[in-house]
Parts: sequence; C-alpha cells; structure tokens
Amino acid sequence: MILSSFLYAQEGPKKLLAIFAHPDDEQSVGPLLVKYVEEGAEVTLVIATDGRLGVNQYNNYEAGDALADIRRKEMRCAAQVLGVNLRHLTYHDQLKAAEGFDGHIPHVQQLILDIKDIVTEIQPDAIITWGPDGVTTHMDHRLIGASVTQVFVSQTWQLPMDLYYFGVPSDFISTAKEKTLRGQDRKYLTAQIPFTQAHYDKAFQALLCHESQYPATVIAKIKEERSQMGKILFLRQFQAPNSIKKTLF
Repeated sequence: MILSSFLYAQEGPKKLLAIFAHPDDEQSVGPLLVKYVEEGAEVTLVIATDGRLGVNQYNNYEAGDALADIRRKEMRCAAQVLGVNLRHLTYHDQLKAAEGFDGHIPHVQQLILDIKDIVTEIQPDAIITWGPDGVTTHMDHRLIGASVTQVFVSQTWQLPMDLYYFGVPSDFISTAKEKTLRGQDRKYLTAQIPFTQAHYDKAFQALLCHESQYPATVIAKIKEERSQMGKILFLRQFQAPNSIKKTLF
C-alpha cells in the first residue's frame, strides 16, 4: 500500500499513527501530518518522553520537572496547530539509561507495552517512527523506533497495517561521515510523499510553539535549510519477507 493513497483504500477515514521521542521531534514529519489531517485522516501523534533534559545553547533552563512542564505545554500548542490528536506519555528523556539495569529496563519495557496498547486501541492503517539512524543518532530516537518496530513484528495484527521510517536521502548530505551516520540511499526510500508550501508553512508555525528549544530566528534558518530538500517527505517502508530461506547465501 502506498502511503500517499492510503486514505482511499477503504471506506471511512484512515488512521495514521506517528510515534516519536521528544516534544519537537514531530517537526521531521510535520508537513505530512498537516497534509493527512487536511485530507481527512485521523492522525494521532505519540510523544514518548517529557523533554526534561532539553537544555541547549538556546536556553537557560535547568533539566527537571519544571522544564518537562514547559515542554508539555509547548507540545500541546504544536499539536493544536498541526490538528493532530496528541498522546504525550511521561517517560524520562534517555529512558533512565543512567540508572542502570534496574532503572532503565523496567522503564523501557513498560514503554513497549504502552505502545502496544496504543496501537491495539487505534488500529492504525499506517505508523511512522524513527529508523535505525534516528536522524541525529540520538539514543532516544533510535530506541523509540526499535520499540515501535518490536511491537509491530511481535504479532499478526487483525487489520492490515504498514510501518514507515522517516529518512534523509544520502545525496542530500554533504560529508561521508554524516552519510554513514544518518543517510539512506534512495533505493530504500520508496515512499516519497509530496506536500505543499501551505503544509510546510503550517508545520513550521507549529514548531514556533517550542519556544524553550528554538528561538524564532533559529526556526527561520531551519525552515530555509530544509526547503532545499524540496516538497517531498521520504520514508522507508518496513518490508516483511515473503519466503523462508534455508541458507544465508
């Protein structure tokens, strides 16, 4: 099933589920979310972590509960602009990795179970999440993508469901190092979804909600840089094998 036509495959609105790590991660697929909301899909955005460690060179916040509260409000603002249904979970940034086995493992195992519950409840036609690169190689991005994938492959779902990973074509990346870290050859990015300037503008209007992370001047620069990639969002579809092999070669 091609994502760009999935709205019309069956009667009734289709359901798109986007699952990402942090408040503001939705920017990667923002134009696509706007596009499908506009076309009548039921779009749900799941943000797994509370953003409590979101300190950077643009702000003077301290990590912790207060910042998590700010970012939760910012995420609600962005979701309203995008027009999506928001599920903002309460997991900690880095998923308590610093707390060792007893802190991290129960935390991330519960996350996987919560993702399964959401998928089971919504029964989406398509899911979008991070791929193995996580775009920035961020541990949270990669772990969220892996957790969603585990849920997807853990059973045969009652209704047809497709899984897609956000990707950046390697030919858009200038250095060999960055190509290796986060690039994908176009032959893998077989879902190429067009969007309009209006979709693009609204997605970046939503990004302005994340004031704790990006000054407006920085967002304007990000918007200009991303415009160089054109008005197509690239995704890699998870493909299940269709035969049993008896040898590796």
